[in-house]
Amino acid sequence: MSDSFEMRPIARIRSDFGSKFGVPRQSGLVDALEAAVVFEEPYRNPDALRGLEGFSHIWLIWAFHQSQRPEWSPTVRPPRLGGNQRVGVFASRSPFRPNPLGLSSVRLEAIEHRPEVGPVLIVRGADLMDGTPIYDIKPYIPYADCHPDAAAGFTAQTQTHRLQVECPPELWEAVPAAERDGLRGVLENDPRPSYQHDPERVYGMEFGGLEVHFKVDGETLTVTGIDHC
Repeated sequence: MSDSFEMRPIARIRSDFGSKFGVPRQSGLVDALEAAVVFEEPYRNPDALRGLEGFSHIWLIWAFHQSQRPEWSPTVRPPRLGGNQRVGVFASRSPFRPNPLGLSSVRLEAIEHRPEVGPVLIVRGADLMDGTPIYDIKPYIPYADCHPDAAAGFTAQTQTHRLQVECPPELWEAVPAAERDGLRGVLENDPRPSYQHDPERVYGMEFGGLEVHFKVDGETLTVTGIDHC
């Protein structure tokens, strides 16, 4: 019997992130971000979700579909360590892995039933690009999955800090009201690579069909432009 088997996506996520830049580094960091899990046609049976409504959070198992490489390296350079220090790939959440799978814990906001696509999971706090294939969904079980005394390894020294976001009111008007809190949360979590600190550099980030431009000086992020893509 072979140890290998074929995996097929059961769903894809629909989120505001059209590219990797700006996607939160971990799930749950920006609870205001709303996304939809839309099932592939063979898996649109509502019976497969029976009982899921009783859980507040779920696990998404997905693929880094735009980060696959033919070869893998036993060590990687986590951006949160400045991009210079190497750690083992299995001590990281790098997308460049032997099997490029990701794991995210998200809040299950609602289960909707849409005639055109069947059941849809509305989730919050996802850290996935739009169109990311999802291979499995499991309920988050607090008594088994939560470990308050867990050691954080090298990430304890690189926990996310928050920036102060400044944006002229006229620029905010370009962002739909329902998405402003999500965008602000993304910007507060500093979407730049941690090794870039040029206060004059203008960064561009795609979000919800908009191109958001900003600078960062010290602990302040200033939005300089918001345009339609």
